[in-house]
Amino acid sequence: MTSSVANGGTEVTRLWTGDYYNEGNSSKESIFDKVREECGVFGVFGHPDAANLSYYGLHALQHRGEESCGICTSEDGAFHYHRGMGLVKEVFDRDRLDSLKGSQAIGHVRYSTSGSSQLGNAQPLVFKYRGGDLAVCTNGNLVNEPIIRKELEESGSIFQTTSDTEVIAHLIARSSKELVEAVKDAFLRLIGGFAFLIQTKDCLIAACDPHGLRPMVMGRLGEAYIFASESCALETIGAEFVRDVQPGELLVLDRGGLREERFAPMQRRAMCSMEYIYFARPDSDIYGANLHSARKRMGQILAQESFVDADIVTGVPDSSISAAIGYAEQTGIPYELGLIKNKYTGRTFIQPSQELREKGVKMKLSAVRKVVEGKRVVMIDDSIVRGTTSLRIVNMLREAGALEVHVRITSPPFMNPCYYGIDTPNPGDLIASSKSVEEIRRAINADSLYFLTEKGLRDAVGIYSNEYNNGLCMACFNNDYPTPVRFEDAKLTSCSCD
Repeated sequence: MTSSVANGGTEVTRLWTGDYYNEGNSSKESIFDKVREECGVFGVFGHPDAANLSYYGLHALQHRGEESCGICTSEDGAFHYHRGMGLVKEVFDRDRLDSLKGSQAIGHVRYSTSGSSQLGNAQPLVFKYRGGDLAVCTNGNLVNEPIIRKELEESGSIFQTTSDTEVIAHLIARSSKELVEAVKDAFLRLIGGFAFLIQTKDCLIAACDPHGLRPMVMGRLGEAYIFASESCALETIGAEFVRDVQPGELLVLDRGGLREERFAPMQRRAMCSMEYIYFARPDSDIYGANLHSARKRMGQILAQESFVDADIVTGVPDSSISAAIGYAEQTGIPYELGLIKNKYTGRTFIQPSQELREKGVKMKLSAVRKVVEGKRVVMIDDSIVRGTTSLRIVNMLREAGALEVHVRITSPPFMNPCYYGIDTPNPGDLIASSKSVEEIRRAINADSLYFLTEKGLRDAVGIYSNEYNNGLCMACFNNDYPTPVRFEDAKLTSCSCD
């Protein structure tokens, strides 16, 4: 592998920025300016092949975090665990999986949001305390973590990681109550969006925050119970979907079976709308809504709200394909594969120059000239963050001969940062926070631009029509955060993995 960076007369190529795939992908200099995935969790209780099931489950959740992963199993009162930097298939081989004995397991895939690409923050985090071994993994972010951490440090706690997931372990360890009650008390201290899996030698606990900001589902595989961030992971291992874990719910699995309890009443339901727009796989279901179907409806409603006469419709792969199909079906304009994604290039590249940076974009995405040449193109995408990606793609289509490029976005303008587990830029870097739609249109060189309305988004997702915002969190669009947010603290991180 070679690059233009000379090293003592030798040219060295590196298609990623560190020693392992996707190290440091939180950099603002990455090729695309999409908001980043949160993380993914997977749990098994009561299956002799727990480690292998976790491997395949995490592989299905790989899109939620590509920087590190880990699995912790429990066998006869002993923990076996392994964590590493990189993709699931890179971190685990047959020998490694064979060493992870036991009938219960929790696993994690992680995306780092603030650059803390280090093995110490890879999950599950494993601790020893008075009650024995404890393993914890989570998807989400604790808004009040800095306050709790400072309080714990001042009272003598010593933290081993920069991950705010460690806070929950300290809160549990300091409690004089038995495990389940200690966990409940600890969760009551937390503000934010989270889906936790906690494991001891003979117990597994699953819980979601009282607003349901982060998804988690429960399934069955024979007599075993399975937990996952998305239902697609259940399908991968052949498990049957049972139900979503509800906001404020705490599920306990031990030798006595399943206990359904609560640590808090459900607050205003506020599932992250970006799960439906962008993050979750199209074959997943969240709160009864299939992601592919919801995205198709986004495209259909977008067409009703913003029809434009054109020759073809194309979607920016992969998350916008479903919406582009919906837009095309609604308008009768043919859907075409005008943009092709190369899935084998990795997520991040070294860009020693702007010229190489632009080539990096074309390595990741390319326009099909014979499809778009001489055509008026409707380009469907899921969001505009900084605007740099949209500008590159529009220009790419024009360079391929498109006569017109009309951009349609399946979300409202992304104007506010997320404090619940999505990595977003500083507010000043969000193009919609400072520019009007017309100014954004000019900035991305589009012939026209339209964003899906908030009502259109709510109608497309179609869950909980009798609840506030149809049960969605839309704070990144309208600044209406479902929990109290201390911005001076919360802005330090967007993900509890850091």
